[in-house]
Amino acid sequence: MMEQTNQSFLATEHVGGLMRKYAVPCIISLLVGALYNIVDQIFIANADYLGSYGNAANTVVFPLTVIALAIAVMIGDGCCAFVSLSLGRQKAEDANHSVGNAIVLTLVSGIVLCIIYLVFQEPIITMFGGMVNAETFRHSKEYFFYISLGIPFYMFGQSMNPVIRADGSPKFAMVSTLAGAVTNMILDPVFIFLFKWGMMGAAVATVIGQILTAILAVWYFGHTKTVHLSKDAFRLRADIIKHSLTLGICSFLSQISLVAAMAAINNMLRQYGAINPVFGQEQYAQIPMAVVGIVMKFFQIVISIVVGMAAGCIPIVGFNMGAGLKLRVKKLFTLLLACEAAVGAIAFLIVEFLPGQLITVFGAANESVYYTDFAVKAFRIYLCTVILACINKATFIFLQAMGKAAASTALSMIREIVFGVGFAILLPGFFALDGVLYSMPVSDILTAVVSAVIIAVTCRELTLSEI
Repeated sequence: MMEQTNQSFLATEHVGGLMRKYAVPCIISLLVGALYNIVDQIFIANADYLGSYGNAANTVVFPLTVIALAIAVMIGDGCCAFVSLSLGRQKAEDANHSVGNAIVLTLVSGIVLCIIYLVFQEPIITMFGGMVNAETFRHSKEYFFYISLGIPFYMFGQSMNPVIRADGSPKFAMVSTLAGAVTNMILDPVFIFLFKWGMMGAAVATVIGQILTAILAVWYFGHTKTVHLSKDAFRLRADIIKHSLTLGICSFLSQISLVAAMAAINNMLRQYGAINPVFGQEQYAQIPMAVVGIVMKFFQIVISIVVGMAAGCIPIVGFNMGAGLKLRVKKLFTLLLACEAAVGAIAFLIVEFLPGQLITVFGAANESVYYTDFAVKAFRIYLCTVILACINKATFIFLQAMGKAAASTALSMIREIVFGVGFAILLPGFFALDGVLYSMPVSDILTAVVSAVIIAVTCRELTLSEI
């Protein structure tokens, strides 16, 4: 009964206050996590011996870290949702087993992925557009090798972060991620500018930060609040693994489909950049990939806020759904969508009116005018429907938190695979390089139409369930 008492405030406190309590630390955690790659790219861009070649290499490797993240969040978010639902139903033992099983699965998958990356390094880099020119390929290999060594630590920290939140410690989850990111930010300029370690320096700084976050997560599991980890909790149970991974599959597909979209985009940029009068020249060939990578990094910051708000609601939604308090869930859903739209509106104003200032942060002063011109156009076109993108992403995650894994997964797959990959491949055939930029807004507009229907149906179900 103690576990239920510890979490019972989720069914009684004002939903706005609960959202702030859980979402703010989650937002900060995800923003800090996003800063790992973004900080690397900023310092790389401003190192004159790396520049756009290093930026392009970072863009090539980025999807490969997202693959690791996809597996980690499937395990972690699924466990988080399962723990919250179990506590709402007063089934503490199931919650304990879910956490123990999540730890084992994360460790095993992290080691396996690390080995795969190290063995198949060159084919993987080539698959994600690393052959745009020889210099970019060289930087990509160097960066990818050291990032691969840190994959098990990265996955453990990212997977355990939502689990720690579900245990009732969102602030610790935030601090552990923040500690790693601050370490990375301190070491990046030292390794890149002082030691002149180049891409290796950026990667090593990142891995050291990830190791620190993982160590803090290990420490936490000796000091849990609600979940209690006995030796038996680590015994794999097929029923709990299946249920947890089902709840986390949307998070996995959302991330892994993003990888598919980035692979398509990178290869279309390479293919259609090669026939562009400017970017077909060897010395400018890396610019489209470097620029789109930067635009994606800004979008990642926005999405970190969006996902943070939605993911922070998972324990609240799961507990109230488990307790049968559907009207509270509806109220939280409405509040979340309004907040997500506001975040999108602010991002829209920034990308439409301040693209020049954004690109300056990423080393535009060291590059040609072609770099700046393409970057301004890319920001304004690629992210012109960012408000819809924010609402869509929030809808995916909220449905997952409600236990509607099938609807959440279907919606996410439609956005990222059917539309995201499909239009990234189709539109360049009509609009050449600009077609890659158009793929994002077209995908988000069509997804928003589907989301609107699902939002209306979900709100109606939540209302009727308590009448």
